[in-house]
Amino acid sequence: MSAKKTPLYDRHIAAGGNVVDYAGWMLPVDYVGLKEEHKAVRENVGLFDVSHMGEFDVKGKEALKFLNYVCSNDFSKAADGQIVYTMLCNENGGIIDDLLVYKYNNEHFLMVPNAANTEKDYNHLIKYVKDYDVEFNNISDNVGEVAIQGPNSQKVLQKLVDFDLDQIKYYHFVDDIDYKGHKLLISRTGYTGEDGFEVYTTPEGIQQVWDDLLEIGKEFELQLCGLGCRDTLRFEASMPLYGNEMGDDISPLEAGLKFAVKFDKDDFIGKAALEKELAEGPKRKIIGLEMEDKRIPRHGYEIQKDGKKIGVITTGYLSPTLNRRLANVLIDIDEAVIGNEVDVIVRNKVSKAKIISKKFMK
Repeated sequence: MSAKKTPLYDRHIAAGGNVVDYAGWMLPVDYVGLKEEHKAVRENVGLFDVSHMGEFDVKGKEALKFLNYVCSNDFSKAADGQIVYTMLCNENGGIIDDLLVYKYNNEHFLMVPNAANTEKDYNHLIKYVKDYDVEFNNISDNVGEVAIQGPNSQKVLQKLVDFDLDQIKYYHFVDDIDYKGHKLLISRTGYTGEDGFEVYTTPEGIQQVWDDLLEIGKEFELQLCGLGCRDTLRFEASMPLYGNEMGDDISPLEAGLKFAVKFDKDDFIGKAALEKELAEGPKRKIIGLEMEDKRIPRHGYEIQKDGKKIGVITTGYLSPTLNRRLANVLIDIDEAVIGNEVDVIVRNKVSKAKIISKKFMK
């Protein structure tokens, strides 16, 4: 099956984007280089195409009840116009996906799953829809999305729309913003650790938004950004990535995401397994690591203590902002102690490293 193209594909090619197949989508890794794009978002403003993300529309009298059963978080406590970070868990308490859920009201929500998991999530959720008075639709093909991120993101986006962006608080959104005949949904969200916004509209509308943001952005030296720096930015900001810091065999408790699991609500998928794990304590933990030599830690490298495997690197980089060789690791709970000295196996050689907090930017 050939990779899909977002509505902005031709624009990436025209702008010199280094386009590759990512999770079945043709998307730019970078335009001018990861370091420069990363720095632009930390210090100024960057623009990303995130149209590959999935979107599910959930409507009906039992929309809230349905979501509270299939997701780990509790949407009854969220206000209209609020966004909730949550997970879909399996019966064993493992993570099927993490996603954002946008609450219009108790009878209407928008779910935004990871691109690589959209089909898997849909097939999982559709099994439960029949038990509830809800309409559940995969509207991913009808939605385009861009993310504008960085300290100057609001200044640029404010020149695009009449709506006062100061009114959108972090993890909140406003929809039905008119823009040149298109309806925009704008949320104060992102995957970079910087202030920023995500804009959703039709595939045609997103082309207009992209073109106009590039024009407006000239005076701010807005930088087009690819998936490369999206990963280094989220990594520095301690944001997990599905397939790295979480997966079907990693629980929210191991991943440090207990805040998004509400044990005090009615039954939800995975609740019994997670309650058992909570009582016994998780066996593993995601934590930070810093190399003590010049080698760069990479995803999949084994971590040992006294010659015995104790864990694995989930994400690792030479941090562009901090210029330190850092990693997230999934290791045995007894070894997940800050200051603990461990060995990382890099191409059959042993490198010394130590366990640190995963909050690298604090």
